[in-house]
Amino acid sequence: MLFAEYPKCTTCQKAKKWLDAHEIQYTDRHIKEENPTAEELKRWHEMSGLPLKRFFNTSGLIYKNMGLKDKLATMTEEEQYALLATDGMLVKRPILVGEDFVLTGFKEKEWEEKLLG
Repeated sequence: MLFAEYPKCTTCQKAKKWLDAHEIQYTDRHIKEENPTAEELKRWHEMSGLPLKRFFNTSGLIYKNMGLKDKLATMTEEEQYALLATDGMLVKRPILVGEDFVLTGFKEKEWEEKLLG
């Protein structure tokens, strides 16, 4: 599994601690140093079954400064993937990518259901 995170993010730290406590193996990736590509984001979005908006870090400064709340509605999915790929800080984190699923953000109950079943 791929665990894409920003190490200073407290939610990411909680998620990582949870994965470690449950002895779940993952590959760590610093989302700011190694931005997801537009192709990865498109694949993850399709696998997740979530609305594309759930991949945006809506509480981040970049999102707010760019006024994306209003702009996203007029952008195509391709434009949104391309925008997300420009800066890892625009992307909701952490993201956990398994073989057949993608989880965005850390909701313990959601992760428990998916990973511990």
